[in-house]
Amino acid sequence: MSKSDIGKWGEIYSARFLREKGLNIVQSNYRTRFGEIDIIANDGKYIVFVEVKSRTNFSKGSPKVYVDERKQRKIILSAALYCNNMTERLQPRFDVIEVYFEKTSDTKPFKIKHIKNAFDAGALGVNLDFGG
Repeated sequence: MSKSDIGKWGEIYSARFLREKGLNIVQSNYRTRFGEIDIIANDGKYIVFVEVKSRTNFSKGSPKVYVDERKQRKIILSAALYCNNMTERLQPRFDVIEVYFEKTSDTKPFKIKHIKNAFDAGALGVNLDFGG
C-alpha cells in the first residue's frame, strides 16, 4: 500500500469506527484556506472534529505525535469556519484517531485507537466562541 492509500483506508475505517460508536458522520475531508479536517461527526452533544493518523511504521512514536501545535491550529481555525455556518450549536471537541496497519498490502488495520479531547483551542491560546 502506498502512503496515500494508507491514509485513505485509515479515514474509511475511522468513519466506520465512529458510526459503530453511535456518531453521525457529517462531512469528510472538509477543506478551508487554513487546512483540512479529515472527519466531522456529531453525537448529539458535540460536534467532533477528527484528525486521522494512519501508520505502518511506529519507530518514531505513535501516530498522534504528528498532530503537532501547527496542525492543531489549522484544524481549530478550520473548525471555527465550519461552526460559523452551523445552525445547530454544539460544543466542539477535537479528537485524534490512530490507525495501525501492518506493512503488507492488507487494507485492514490491526488496531484503531480513538483519543477523545486530544487537544483544545484554549490550550493553544485560541479563543473561539462556538456558541455551545
